[in-house]
Amino acid sequence: MNVREIYEKYGALLKGHFLLSSGKHSEYYLQSARVLEYPEVAEKLAKELAKEIKKAGVEVDTICSPAIGGLLAGYELARALGVRFIFTERVKGEMTLRRGFEVKEGEKVLICEDIITTGGSAMEAAREIEKRGGEIVGFAAIANRGVCKRVNGKTNRKNECKLPENKPFFALEDFEFEVYNPEECPMCKMGACGPIKPGSRGN
Repeated sequence: MNVREIYEKYGALLKGHFLLSSGKHSEYYLQSARVLEYPEVAEKLAKELAKEIKKAGVEVDTICSPAIGGLLAGYELARALGVRFIFTERVKGEMTLRRGFEVKEGEKVLICEDIITTGGSAMEAAREIEKRGGEIVGFAAIANRGVCKRVNGKTNRKNECKLPENKPFFALEDFEFEVYNPEECPMCKMGACGPIKPGSRGN
């Protein structure tokens, strides 16, 4: 499966001048919602991701996604694996499990995002699950921005990666793009318009 081609086909690989949640600038941005808005495509991607997880022998009871970006990917992955799906959401800036969702002691939970860059949001969700007695067995995403190292991936783990090294991270494709500090951004130096914030949190 050529995931990059799928992102390009559905206009999900954007080119421009973007402000990332890290505060850095990039010429490229992945907008997975443009891919996942088509249920048949989301199902196909999730089934491929589920194959990787099953192949690795990881036992999963539940998929948990941080809202809002990870919801569609996580739901489809849970369906592909035949397990339960729950999600965390921000309440006053803190990732929280709400809506009557419960986690049993020792329940094996895999955290799923649409895209993982540093893994910050995924780790916030993981801590909330662990606080309630769940066991984090791994992490997954449709796309990896190349900061963290995925199972069978070609990119090396970078210092900014927040995912634990002792837990597997599954993704379908590595997307490595140059990112710049604002003062070093070539688009800014060329007088380009200010960067836009396309993310679900406005950043």
